[in-house]
Amino acid sequence: MELSVLNIKGEDTGKKVNVSEDIFGIEPNTHAIYLDVKLYLANQRQGTHKSKERAEINHSTRKIKRQKGTGGARAGSIKSPVFVGGGRIFGPRPRDYGFKINKKVKVLARRSAFSAKAQSDAISVLEAFTFDSPKTKSYLNVLTSLSLVNTKTLLILSAVDSNVYLSSRNIPKAKVTTVDSINTYDLMYADRLLISESALSILETQLNK
Repeated sequence: MELSVLNIKGEDTGKKVNVSEDIFGIEPNTHAIYLDVKLYLANQRQGTHKSKERAEINHSTRKIKRQKGTGGARAGSIKSPVFVGGGRIFGPRPRDYGFKINKKVKVLARRSAFSAKAQSDAISVLEAFTFDSPKTKSYLNVLTSLSLVNTKTLLILSAVDSNVYLSSRNIPKAKVTTVDSINTYDLMYADRLLISESALSILETQLNK
C-alpha cells in the first residue's frame, strides 16, 4: 500500500511511502479492538470507591426494642441496613478493574485499528517537522492547512517533541503522542490519524514482531 507524504502546509511533496499490508491492510478484528479498548478504559478507573457495611458503622450495639409485643418486625441492631444510617448491603469496595489480555491480542488490536482507518481513508503521512517554540497558533496553522481544525486528530511522532506537544495541548480535538505510547482507544477515537514519516518505520518494526 502506498501513501502520499504531505508537508505541514497540506501540500503533496511528491513522495510516496510503502506501508506494510500486515498493519494497514488486514481485515480488522473487531473483537480484539473491543478487548483492548475495554482494558484501556478499565485501567483508567481508580477503583477507590468504598461504602461502610454494618460491621463498620460506629453506633450502639444495644437491642433497639424488645423482641415481642411491639406489633412490628423484630429488630436488633441500629446498624442494620434496613434502618436509615445503617450499613450498606454489598456496598462497593476498593478494587482493581484491570484484567489481562495476551500480547498478541494487543498487537492484533492495534493492527486492526490502523487497518480500519486505512479502509476509511483516514490516514495522512506528514513530513517530519518541529516548532521553534511552543505556540498553540503554530499547531493550529498546521491543522488549518490540512482542513482538520474541527476534526478529532491524533498525531503520531517517532519521539517526544515538547514544542509540538505543548503547542497542541490547548486544542480540544487534537492529541499528540509517540509510537511508543499509542493505544487502540486513541487510534479508534480519532477521526484522522496523522503519522510522521519518521514514525512509520518504527511503527512497522514494533507491530511486526
